[in-house]
Amino acid sequence: MKGKIVFLLMVFLLIGNVFVSGEANADEPRIALVLSFGGLGDEAFNDAAFRGYQMALEDFDVDLTYVEPADIPEFEEHQRAYAEAGYDLIIAIGFYQEDALQVVAQEYPDVHFAIVDTVVDLPNVASITFKEHEGSFLVGVLAGKMTETNRVGFIGGLEIPLIKKFEVGFLEGLQYANPDADLLVNYAGDFLDPGTGKELAISQFERNADIIFHAAGGTGMGVIEAAEEMGKYAIGVDSNQDHLAPGTVLTSMIKRVDVAVYEIIAEKVEGRFTPGLMTLGVADDGVGVTDFEYTRDIIPPEIIDQIEVIKDKIAAGEIEVTDPTQ
Repeated sequence: MKGKIVFLLMVFLLIGNVFVSGEANADEPRIALVLSFGGLGDEAFNDAAFRGYQMALEDFDVDLTYVEPADIPEFEEHQRAYAEAGYDLIIAIGFYQEDALQVVAQEYPDVHFAIVDTVVDLPNVASITFKEHEGSFLVGVLAGKMTETNRVGFIGGLEIPLIKKFEVGFLEGLQYANPDADLLVNYAGDFLDPGTGKELAISQFERNADIIFHAAGGTGMGVIEAAEEMGKYAIGVDSNQDHLAPGTVLTSMIKRVDVAVYEIIAEKVEGRFTPGLMTLGVADDGVGVTDFEYTRDIIPPEIIDQIEVIKDKIAAGEIEVTDPTQ
């Protein structure tokens, strides 16, 4: 009974919020964004999704709202509450929401859903994934060309298939650019533990690594901090993290979650929402590198040019990067 009361209260608050705002229009699609736990301010995955949300607010007449769940159990509660409140599209950010969406999307077959970073194979769900291995190959090339010790590092959040795509692509790019370089690999076991990220980074730097690529969410903030303190280099992920430590973060492996969120909103607004799988890679500008705003005086221009050439080769299929999930 307590759980039912909490659920009904959530529905009431969601509906009430629309009327109190005075901004809702019956003709506008009502779209909700359910962020991953950790919320906004992560300088990575959630912030990228929210940029897409903000771009859509500027470009479309649409009723948009969002929520920042505190933990995994809340995903199903928020998804169901928005569906019950009559939202037309609910966008779930992150693979952690897969199990919840499998349940909720079947309960509300007339509601459209989308999920980023995993696949939910249901007739009312659009799934958006990325070729992270391709973007990671590009930053692996950069690391291979820039390392002075022939040893670089990779620090992941959880050792799961999604993050293995980053590791494998990075290693292949590293070996493509510098066959003499080797890779140190550690997993923190958490995406929200910068302390452990820093400890692992310090350990890798002490073992002679001079560049570390992280695919670890908030844990990666500790990697960047360690690199800055020790006079080494880091490579960011998901969002442009170059500004977090200018000159220390060589580049970031951009994952255009913002584009994915914007596009799925555009599809719904324009009446062309299509369930199924959409996968974005280098050829789609779905993954890539930053513009090296703070490191063009550090990275030789010929290396930046080479990365562009390799990007074109990946897009054309001349270089095939291994996807360990296939």
